[in-house]
Amino acid sequence: MKIQIKVIFALLMGVLLVAAGCTNKSQEPKKNEQENRAQTIKKFEIAESKKVTLKNIRGIGYPGNDNALYVAANDGLKMYRDATWYETTANQHDYIGFQAVETGFIASGHPEKGTDLRDPLGLVKSVDKGETLQKLAFYDKANFHFTAASFSGNSIYVINEKQNDDLSLGVNYSTDNGNTWKESTLKDFNADSYGMIAVHPNNGETMAMATRSGIYFSNDYGNTMKLLTDPFMVTALTFSGESILFSSVENEKILLKSLNPVSGEQTVIASPFLDYDNPITYLAVNPKNNNQIAFTTYKNDLYESIDGGQNWKKLLDEK
Repeated sequence: MKIQIKVIFALLMGVLLVAAGCTNKSQEPKKNEQENRAQTIKKFEIAESKKVTLKNIRGIGYPGNDNALYVAANDGLKMYRDATWYETTANQHDYIGFQAVETGFIASGHPEKGTDLRDPLGLVKSVDKGETLQKLAFYDKANFHFTAASFSGNSIYVINEKQNDDLSLGVNYSTDNGNTWKESTLKDFNADSYGMIAVHPNNGETMAMATRSGIYFSNDYGNTMKLLTDPFMVTALTFSGESILFSSVENEKILLKSLNPVSGEQTVIASPFLDYDNPITYLAVNPKNNNQIAFTTYKNDLYESIDGGQNWKKLLDEK
């Protein structure tokens, strides 16, 4: 924030000149600190990037306030639009738990060094493509690697991995954009681990979770759960309209499938060949166009399809 100070010189100049001899020395360090601080603040822009190399991918998605595929990394946001890569020149935070929503995105993580933000970020939201962050909950208190949200509406889910006074261990949800929270009781959940959560784009009550023993599904904020698949490992999932798009590891093969949560019917979707040691880590479907799909892999490959998986384009190569 820029602070403007107006001084009426005609009346105060004499007083200021006299006082200067007494105050210059004491004010100089503060002035230098302000000047140094101003020099370190980077101007926020979304600039074209000639080369994108990612050390860690933290999440992907299609925010409703932009026409780009967003990639959250440990050094800020990258955007792919019209066959061109872009990146932010400031606010290059280490985002984790990144979730695209209709008005922008929600995330957790660690702030970029040199900013006024405290660590950890808790849950934050941006509606201006990362230029500013709105603090939703748990700022300076917690981070959440597993975060999910409905594309429209105010439902947010987190998996709390550390005991604290504000949130129960395990799965918790909010129906008011992070103001209040409740614990999901997870009745009939029998997996030995938690995993990625996906939320129905228009109905925050409906969620699904990927586990090492299949996909669990709920229509009541995770209070009762139902196993939808055989007990195979699911590494990533997201909603595609009423269906669930997911990736599984079966018989040493990495598969991409669509699942009808009502009938249980599964359909295999053609996808690029991936080595067994390079599973899919994040999946994203554009809620405004379900034919636009993207996924990342453990080795930081990034693929996108604009025709529902019939053809794929490789946007990033593995590190």
